[in-house]
Amino acid sequence: MNLRKSRLSFLLPSVLLALFAVGTAQAEVIKIATTAPDGTAWMKEMRAGADAVKTRTEGRVEIKYYPGGVMGDSATVQRKIKIGQLQGGAFTGGEIANANPDVQAYSLPFLFRTQAEVDAVRAKFDERIKTGFEKSGFVALGLSGGGFAYIMSTREIKTRDQLKAAKVWVPQGDFIAEIAFKAAGVTPISLPLADVYTSLQTGLIDTAANTFAGAIAFQWHTKIKHIVDLPVSYVVGVMVVDKKAYDKVSAADQAVLKDEIGKAFARLDQISIEDNTKAVDALKKQGIAIYEPSAEEVAGWQKIGPEAAKQISGDKSPSPDIISAIDAEIAAVRKK
Repeated sequence: MNLRKSRLSFLLPSVLLALFAVGTAQAEVIKIATTAPDGTAWMKEMRAGADAVKTRTEGRVEIKYYPGGVMGDSATVQRKIKIGQLQGGAFTGGEIANANPDVQAYSLPFLFRTQAEVDAVRAKFDERIKTGFEKSGFVALGLSGGGFAYIMSTREIKTRDQLKAAKVWVPQGDFIAEIAFKAAGVTPISLPLADVYTSLQTGLIDTAANTFAGAIAFQWHTKIKHIVDLPVSYVVGVMVVDKKAYDKVSAADQAVLKDEIGKAFARLDQISIEDNTKAVDALKKQGIAIYEPSAEEVAGWQKIGPEAAKQISGDKSPSPDIISAIDAEIAAVRKK
């Protein structure tokens, strides 16, 4: 009897220790950086997705965000991901195009004219574009549209000649935007997104392109005075995580990650449309002049698309086959 008690007294601490270890197992924390300002719809929905992930995985997976560019520009964030300081980022297509040039296929200049065209194309190509990040060691958890970008300036711009005289910003590393403006005869100034507000303030640049809602989110509306009411390109955002970090998560929890972040980004698609519509009125109330070009002027601007397309080639460019397939899909929509 004493021997039995002795064995039990020996085993009990080991059992309790094992149970304690199970109960206090550390969650896999996925640290995500982004230039998206806190308080925006993007951050609200991404946080909602993170909350859902934590709940459904019973705390095994947590996502921690670093918004507003506090972790640096996109290049810095990618370096921090490589050394394990971060596990992922939420980027615009241009910011992460070095990891997957096909993500810029949606942002070719003057490619889309309507939301219906965007919807038809994305229904067929979103998954292909997300899969394309895997070759660079990333897993894309969500892809969403921010809406159409428009030319915005502190000066009046109604013609291509006036644009040529402007100091135009392009996102750092955005190969497609750089080609597009060069095709319009502009020598653009490349800067990180986080530097645009200050550069508009100092006069380093006087012209940039963004969505209506984006101009308000980044406070550009306090500096710009003129907008050309013509969609220049379509802006996308994507959240990617390092595959090494992703593989530390169980298969079941990986499915939850993709599901909940995917849902958050799907909600953002609709929210962005609504926010951009509301933002137009807000910009007008701010006293910003929105210039509507004539049909003839529109045709002149849209020539930039084919001119830029001739120069798009090489490793930094979307693959020719995806560009061709997207063009075919848009043509089919326009026939209808």
